[in-house]
Amino acid sequence: MMMLLQAAALAAVSVLPGTIQPTNTTRATVDLVELNHFIDESGREVFQQVVFFDWSTGNRQFEVRAWRLVKDPSQLPRRSWSPSGYLVTWQDKDLTREVWAKNMRETWSQQDPERVNRELLPESQRRPLWGGKPEFESSDR
Repeated sequence: MMMLLQAAALAAVSVLPGTIQPTNTTRATVDLVELNHFIDESGREVFQQVVFFDWSTGNRQFEVRAWRLVKDPSQLPRRSWSPSGYLVTWQDKDLTREVWAKNMRETWSQQDPERVNRELLPESQRRPLWGGKPEFESSDR
């Protein structure tokens, strides 16, 4: 009985707010996150996406690093006050991904900003968020 009570107490403590739990989280930082609402000819929203940019001092322009479709409101950029900026978080299987940006903009367009940016910087030349090959979603838009 005593072991059962100890196990129950340990389980309760492990889910209390503020307790430290090991997490499998990867983090990246960018200069700008754009929340883009892609709209059709009638002004109806087709999809939402977040596009992650870094400023290129050499080219004097924002260049896409990665993008992803917003599949749930929890994946929308959230304001962070300390440090000041914006945080985008999503679950990728067992991995939590977080991208922090200094700045955010929100756009409504009939042009996909990620595709437009490909004309300035091909996908093969993008700096990936997480290392390895370029990070982007492969689904058609």
